[in-house]
Parts: sequence; C-alpha cells; structure tokens
Amino acid sequence: MFSSNPGTSRISSPSDNKKHNDIMKLSQFKFKLPQEQIAQHPAPHRDESRMLVLHRSTGDIEHKMFKDILNYFSEDDLFVFNDTKVFPARLYGNKEKTGAVIEVFLLRELNPEFRLWDVLVDPARKIRIGNKLYFGPDESIVAEVIDNTTSRGRTLRFLYDGDHDEFIRTIYGLGEAPIPRYIGRGSEPEDLENFQTVFATNEGAVTAPTAGLHFSRHMMKRLEIADIRTTSLTLHCGLGNFRDTDVEDLTKHKMDSEQLIVPESCCTDVNEAKERESRILAVGTTVQRGLETAAGPDYRLKAFNGWTNRFIFPPYEFKIATDMLVNFHQPYSTLLMLTAAFGGYEETMHAYEVALKEGYRFGCYGDCMLIVD
Repeated sequence: MFSSNPGTSRISSPSDNKKHNDIMKLSQFKFKLPQEQIAQHPAPHRDESRMLVLHRSTGDIEHKMFKDILNYFSEDDLFVFNDTKVFPARLYGNKEKTGAVIEVFLLRELNPEFRLWDVLVDPARKIRIGNKLYFGPDESIVAEVIDNTTSRGRTLRFLYDGDHDEFIRTIYGLGEAPIPRYIGRGSEPEDLENFQTVFATNEGAVTAPTAGLHFSRHMMKRLEIADIRTTSLTLHCGLGNFRDTDVEDLTKHKMDSEQLIVPESCCTDVNEAKERESRILAVGTTVQRGLETAAGPDYRLKAFNGWTNRFIFPPYEFKIATDMLVNFHQPYSTLLMLTAAFGGYEETMHAYEVALKEGYRFGCYGDCMLIVD
C-alpha cells in the first residue's frame, strides 16, 4: 500500500538536501483512502477527537485522545496558532439571460474601492468576459466578469453603491462555509461555526487551519492553567492546500502564494522559548510553513508581512518547531508531504498505515496526529 524511500532521512543537512531531493517523487505519497474514513462532520465536541502520537526519534506510536495533549508538554512550553479567520467564500449566482446556476468561490479581494475580487467559477466553460452574474434571493447583487486569469479563475467587479463595510456584510451574508470538496456533501448552516477555530481573529482565509479546530475554549483554559504559553501568526489559507500536485518530480511543484503576517509579538514569544529551551508546538501545517518562511539563518524568528509560497517536503531541516500537531491528510497532498518532512518519511507513512487500520478519521473534520521527539 505504501511505497518506501530508504534514502530519505528525517532531518538532513543542506548538502543532503541536494542529494535526496532528486529521488523524492509524488508517487511515494500514494495510499488508498477509503471514502468511509473521510470525516463528513466534526466530532460532537472539538476536543474529543482521537489523537495518534508519533515519536519521530523512535517511530513508536501511541493511541490517545486529543484531550491528552497536555500530558506531552510542560510549564512554559509554547503553542503557536494560526489566527486566520475563514469567511463564507462559496456563493451561488445566476447567469444573465440563461439563468444558469454558477458557483463562485471568492479567493481574495483585489481592490476594495472598485469591488474587484479574484474568484473561481464552476462551470467555467459557461462564463466569459462581459457576462453578468446575479446574487441573492432578489438578484439585487450584480457582478460583471472583467478578466479571465486561468482556466477556472476570473476577476469579478461587483456593482454595489453602498460603503465597503456594508458591501462585505452583504456578500458574506449570501455565502456558505467553504468546506473542501472531498467531504462529499454540501455546506450546512452549522459548518460556518464548525469550520472556524475558537481563536480565529483576522479574516481572510478560504479554508480553515484544520489542526486548530481541535482546540475548544475549555482546552484553551486548560493551557492557561497549566502555564503553557500561546502565541499566534496569521497565514490566510488558500485553496492551494488542496490543489492536485501534477508533477512526479516534487522540486518542480509550485505552491500558490498566501498572505502571511508574523508579528513582533510572535517573534518575541518564539525566540524567548528557544532561549529557555522550551518546546515549541506548531499547530498545523500552515503554522509550520509560516514559521519556516520567517525563520532566519540564525534559527531565530523574524517579523514578516508579505506572501509565502514555501513548499516543504522531505528531506527538510526545520529551524523553529520541536513538535507539530496535524490532521490526517489526503494522499498526494502537499500537507502530507510537509508532515512527512517533519515526522520522517518512513515514520509518517507507517503512522498513516496504522491510522487507516485503526479506523482514524481523515480530513479537515477528522482526527489528529501529534508528532513529538
């Protein structure tokens, strides 16, 4: 079921990277994921998912509940969260004249003054430059297609006379939670809350940082009582996390750029944790990518405000986090590749094999894996 790569190590030196990168292939991240193991709904309570614990130094595996995570950390250890906030990005409009239903997935606002948005449309073949789309029960919101950017991508200009805040409230009021297609069902009203972390603050993501979904308000209080410190960066998760990787040679894969903000406060918290030799938990792959983007050659975190397309796959030398919490991801996904880079390719793929046999739930609403030394 799982392919192997004996030449791939967990942590490598820069000289090793060049030697091994040319043999790490897409096909090495293939496995069969039964549809019934893709979680369709979250656990009844956020902190009651199962948690597989992988000890990357030995390959040992434990089966726990997420509530047990505090047993692996001590006073003054640091959890790093992604505080991005998901907005209701999936809209349905009607095409002028024909009335055909068109799905519009809002990706990002390009120009607030002119109401310009970068979007995906489906079915794309029915949409041309100059077409108008109508939204809302009374079709009072109108958008015009002004550019074709990719085979599915378009730029829309919304024709709206109110102020920007009113426009955003109106558009978001029409949207649905942008749950991934692999879930296999439509969005439900409760998804808008379920698909949001309890610490979400800065709006801009079109998909949730899924490892963070396991934290309840009760768990956040437990962290505080245990004197485990927390800090946050912001990486606005885009659909690039779920795009197909279509090249066998992973060195040729290009990630979509995502907006990243690493504030000075986060840098101070992380660098102080490193100085006192505390453990640093990256909560999710987006946090891991954010930390590695902003890490300097001196292994200290530096403030960052810009865009990142950092693609991490084995082997890779991590500079900041000592531990990582992740969900179980799809085969061939860049999320799985990053997980394998941190946990070790052989160790991670074996853990996935065990998780499948033990009935762990995969996907954004699924169970989680804690990777520790």
